[in-house]
Amino acid sequence: MRDLKDLLDYQEDKNIMALLPIFVFIVLFVGSGIITGDFYLMPTTMAFLVALFVALLQNKKFTFEEKLCVAASGAGDVNIITMCIIYLLAGVFSAVVTAAGGVTSTVNFALSIIPVDFAVPGLFLMGCFISLAMGTSCGTIAALAPIAVDISVKTGYNPAMCIGAVVCGAMFGDNLSMISDTTIAAVRTQGCEMSDKFKANFKIVLPAAIATVIIFYAISSGNAYVANSDLKYNVIQIVPYMMILVGALFGVNVFALLGGGTIVSVLVGLYTNSFTAGNILGLTGKGLSGMYEISIIAILAACISTLVRMNGGFKWILDSVQGRVGGYKGGQFGIGALVLMMDFATANNTIAIVLAAPLAKQIARTFKISAKRSASLLDTFSSVGQGLIPYGAQLLSAAALSGLTPLVIMPYLYYPVLMLVCVVGYILISKEGE
Repeated sequence: MRDLKDLLDYQEDKNIMALLPIFVFIVLFVGSGIITGDFYLMPTTMAFLVALFVALLQNKKFTFEEKLCVAASGAGDVNIITMCIIYLLAGVFSAVVTAAGGVTSTVNFALSIIPVDFAVPGLFLMGCFISLAMGTSCGTIAALAPIAVDISVKTGYNPAMCIGAVVCGAMFGDNLSMISDTTIAAVRTQGCEMSDKFKANFKIVLPAAIATVIIFYAISSGNAYVANSDLKYNVIQIVPYMMILVGALFGVNVFALLGGGTIVSVLVGLYTNSFTAGNILGLTGKGLSGMYEISIIAILAACISTLVRMNGGFKWILDSVQGRVGGYKGGQFGIGALVLMMDFATANNTIAIVLAAPLAKQIARTFKISAKRSASLLDTFSSVGQGLIPYGAQLLSAAALSGLTPLVIMPYLYYPVLMLVCVVGYILISKEGE
């Protein structure tokens, strides 16, 4: 077998057929639901597994074992391992805080002070706040999804709408947060200050965020609301979530937040007699097992992405975009299309930014696009893609935590669509030298 370094350095010339595994996944995942009318029928893991085998069967220049080694290197990427650990920690936190009564008390407290007509927009704003402070959309979804589900039960609102509001809010902070990995990647690769990139981004997404609040309010207001029970809550049981909020505000690391939140949830549960010490291990096991599927999906997606790169899929995307770029506005659209296509191929906006960044920087220099604008475009378009693809980590984790499917949630993802509208408008009215 050839040396692993040589395998990882190898990349075929541009080849659109290298993208076949992604098309296979989409056909299986979406097509099965359209044909049968049941979007819950096709297991997401199975669709990814079939797509991975398609990728492994491509490129006869390498043996099956060599391609497995390349795929395994993608699974071992630091971003993928980090994501999986966050998933597992989030699962444990969610299970323990729910058993401790934190979800019920937090929901009842929120519904007792927030007008019911504003419950769904409130979920969106909570998602914006937490993700902006925490810097991770998946962590935000893990914290808020159980609350959204319980609000849906208590108010009668469509659960997909409530979860959609959370995902929209999570994408807001993922795009803007100073400590988000996408922000760091975009700023470092384009060579600008974080504050400059934040200001450029904020101008683009603020109208989208305001419009999202208005839409969620319009579609949720006027619904009859009858509480299923008395809105009783215990302030002590709300402490774990308040800890997450405050810690995120002060920029505490997401691992420390979820780990500390779990410990506090255990103490609260024991203090309020919600469970006994003998139940703790069972609860953590339940939380871990609930996130196994999404962790496996993240690993499979990374394997597919690495093989697509080796087989020339990313090269085809790069060359396709580069050959169609021209002018100041055209250059900006080129940067956007580049990272958007990379995101569709990798299902990871951070990886998409890293892959697209060198060519984006070259396009920016050629057409005199400022570094802060280039960084902003990379982050914004990648967030648009990540918020809309049904096989992205955000939608998959939201689905796993709520018992829904990504395709049921997607009709309520207004924010990514509005963000796309705003960034396109922003480019069209831009003038060279800004």
